[in-house]
Amino acid sequence: MGLAVFVMLAGCSAERPAAVPVAPEVPPAGMQYLYGSGEASALSIQAYRALLANVAAKVKARPVDSVVLAQETSLDDPRFEPCGTKPFAAVFDVDETVMLNIGYEYHAARTGRGFDAAAWDAWEKTGEDAVAPVPGADRMVRALREMGVTVVFNTNRAAANAGPTIRAIKAAGLGDAVHGETLFLSGDDATGSRKDGRRAVIAAKYCVVAMGGDQLGDFSDLFNGGQSVTARRAATMQPAIAQMWGNGWFVLPNPVYGSGLKGGFDEVFPADKRWTAPANGEN
Repeated sequence: MGLAVFVMLAGCSAERPAAVPVAPEVPPAGMQYLYGSGEASALSIQAYRALLANVAAKVKARPVDSVVLAQETSLDDPRFEPCGTKPFAAVFDVDETVMLNIGYEYHAARTGRGFDAAAWDAWEKTGEDAVAPVPGADRMVRALREMGVTVVFNTNRAAANAGPTIRAIKAAGLGDAVHGETLFLSGDDATGSRKDGRRAVIAAKYCVVAMGGDQLGDFSDLFNGGQSVTARRAATMQPAIAQMWGNGWFVLPNPVYGSGLKGGFDEVFPADKRWTAPANGEN
């Protein structure tokens, strides 16, 4: 092909409009599960019933340590912030942990565009009428407050949108939140989406007896340290960390977005656990 012809064709190609995303005929499987299935609601209710039982026992026993990892600790040999005589609190992520962003995910599914930062910012500002509590979360929050446990929200929604976020939390049936006291947001400090700094501020004031989230970063930034998919999974199963799940740390299902949706075939399917269907006639 001559250079002139190549340049001409390249120019034509560059002028083609970007492909318009094709919206699915039905919601993606993860959205069907999280926002529509009885299985997801059962899992959430189950998690929050277990959380309440665990918190009730901790409040009665007055633990020595919080469930917040101490600063400058490690997942291999974790240390926790001391409780002393501090009042009790439970700390929760917001999105898809205690509040479902049904309206935004409907928009994402219908347009087929997936996550868009500008659209998400607009959603934070205007979406309070299209949210719902994660099943069981509204009752759980009320029960914690009746126990005398302060409910604190630690979310990566923007500090600039604190007002709309407070209204959304209330619209979801989760009660009142006060920015800087019971609501902490991205932009409250210089660490961006990392939450350990905010957790440290909370743990300095409270004996945190439970944390809930849908991403590992809702429990420690150490899980987001650039490990491989397999190493990150292994970190959740080592004894010192494994004993925290259901015992202060409570995970909610989220197959729609986030740090859990990663990994190629080699990371997801171990080489010694693969199977190929036998050819016809073979056993």
